[in-house]
Formats: sequence, structure tokens, C-alpha cells
Amino acid sequence: MTDHALTHAEKDFLRDLAREAVKAAAAGRPAPDPMALAESRGLTPGPALLEHRGAFVTLTRGGSLRGCIGYIEGIKPLIEAVADNAASAAVRDPRFPPVTPDEVTDLELEVSALSPLQTVADPEDIVIGRHGILLEKGGRRAVFLPQVAVEQGWDLETTLGHLCLKAGLPPGAWQEGARFQVFTAEVF
Repeated sequence: MTDHALTHAEKDFLRDLAREAVKAAAAGRPAPDPMALAESRGLTPGPALLEHRGAFVTLTRGGSLRGCIGYIEGIKPLIEAVADNAASAAVRDPRFPPVTPDEVTDLELEVSALSPLQTVADPEDIVIGRHGILLEKGGRRAVFLPQVAVEQGWDLETTLGHLCLKAGLPPGAWQEGARFQVFTAEVF
């Protein structure tokens, strides 16, 4: 689905980059320059980090969601998307107050690097635990990362119902006239 798989070192770097971006945002500073940070760590960003990919950064504290922001599509290089979304998850998720500097050490960070979207004709083609899902209907959209349904213990029908609710639709709205796209994610 993507041309370049991430190495262990690249995943470690992206986690570090996300943590530094969260720290900076919580302190009211801009996110670090990803290329400069890579260079300072002796890492030359290769094709996997420079590929335009969707990416989400999820923050949790004590097992509870504290922020989650991302790009579903590859609008910029992965290395930049992770820095942007980590900072946004910390201070721009409208569901939560901004992360404070005191909270940063208590946060767990999860980075999801996404594959390109693929349209599925039938919701039965969606595989829970493998696919993230983008639902569109009547000008409304909602997305779940692949891990959401598994973490919640949801089957496909329950997942699609919750996705409708997230989009501001009735839970059964997915059954007629909805469009589905799926993606996979490298989650670390």
C-alpha cells in the first residue's frame, strides 16, 4: 500500500519527534524543525520519512484519550505530518483543554502512519483490526483508525454505527447511500 516501510530507527525517531512537538506545543513554542532534529540525532531521512502519507498522533493519559489529530491523506511528508499532528493533538483537539507542560511526562504517544485510501464497494469488505475506515454520507465524514474497533471490542456493524454517530448521523445511516474508504496503518 505504501512504497516504503518504516525501519525500527525511523519509528523511534518519529516517536521522539512527536514527543518533542508535544512538549513544545504545551510550552507555547513551535514544533521543532523535523529535518534539523533528524540531523541532530544523526539520522538522514530516507524515502519512508519523506513520502507523503496520512498520519495521526494519539495522546493518552492513564489509559484515557487526551488528544488525537491527524491527516487522513498524504498532504505532506510523513516527518512533517507527525510533527504537525503531535503539536495539534496537544493543544488543538477541540474535545480537550490544551495539554499543560506538567502533563507531558504522563502522556503516552501513539503514531499511526497511514496507507493511501482505497474505496470499498461493500462494507462487508472491511476487515476489523486491519482497516481504518472513512465513512462519507450527505456531506458528513468520520474516520476511525484500525485500532479503534479492536480497543472497543466492536464488531463491524457496531463500528459502522459508531462511525455514523461520530459523523452526526443516525447509527444505521451506513446501510444506505454511504461511501466507504479504507486504509491500513503502521502503529507504533
